[in-house]
Amino acid sequence: MIFNPAAGKIRRNPELILQRTIEALRGVSLKPRVLTTRGPGEATALANQAIAEGADLVLVFGGDGTINEAANGMVNSRVPLAALPGGTANVLTMELGLGNRLERAIERLEDCVERRVALGRLTDARGASRYFLMMGGAGLDAKIVYDLNPDLKARTGKLAYWVTGFSQIAHPLEEFEVKVGGEVYRCGFALAARVCNYGGDLAIACGASLTSDEFEIVLFEGANPLRYAWYMLGVLGRRVQSMRGVRTLRARSVQLAGSVHLQIDGEYAGRSPACFEIGPGTLTLLMPPTYG
Repeated sequence: MIFNPAAGKIRRNPELILQRTIEALRGVSLKPRVLTTRGPGEATALANQAIAEGADLVLVFGGDGTINEAANGMVNSRVPLAALPGGTANVLTMELGLGNRLERAIERLEDCVERRVALGRLTDARGASRYFLMMGGAGLDAKIVYDLNPDLKARTGKLAYWVTGFSQIAHPLEEFEVKVGGEVYRCGFALAARVCNYGGDLAIACGASLTSDEFEIVLFEGANPLRYAWYMLGVLGRRVQSMRGVRTLRARSVQLAGSVHLQIDGEYAGRSPACFEIGPGTLTLLMPPTYG
């Protein structure tokens, strides 16, 4: 089990939460060896190490960023990855239906099955690449991640994202060009999604699925920040894809021009130009048999 003591739901009392988690896992006949992260990026090496040492399951107890790091250390391995909700948003566990409550998620692991899923890959202008499991974003949401105050996030959780988002209202958005399937579109926010869930309790790409070999791509037109406040009302009402100025596409790759902020799986990932694509790597993921 890769354990991130700095994750959103864990950081206030990591020792007690870890003890409680191990006891709950024993109740479903899992006795993990705990590998604790000590800083950003370490989960990739720990996942790789676990596989090399013969692990038959890599269980990640942290946030979506920790899951992303572990997945990058497990590309093309047959060892399954499973996730427990320990972060601020817990997009993956919410997407899979494991929920946001630790003990309930552990109980549901017993019924999960192994499935192979495709991964997204971000490649930047220098040719450097990184895999992602859930989503890649360009423009507005990545700017929010870039501007996010980590201390505020530690104190308030998801509220910090809303506060940072509303702070963008005073500034026009950077627009950029997106190329999908030979067509070029102009927008202020682009999302290439592998999951319906967004932020833990919202939905933007309602037709996305981890079992698909394509992204669901949602493009938002315009530079006026008030327009994005209107789009957000559509997200809250689960009708955003029917709104004027919102376009939904399906494709295996997205080319991003200009110079805008990027995020993958909720973590800051630099600036464009770049490409989101369905990568050649795959991952074995433990998920409920009813998913998809």
